Amino acid sequence: MKITQDVRDFAAKQGLSEQDALEKGMEVKSIEFVKQGAEVYHKV
Repeated sequence: MKITQDVRDFAAKQGLSEQDALEKGMEVKSIEFVKQGAEVYHKV
């Protein structure tokens, strides 16, 4: 799968294990979510 390969490539570039790369990515997305107002659905 492309997403799985993207995670592996990112982890290799960052010198992280795949699990650490996933955790870091989730942390970044969590911060982004909160900064955008922590709303699941956005009104357009």
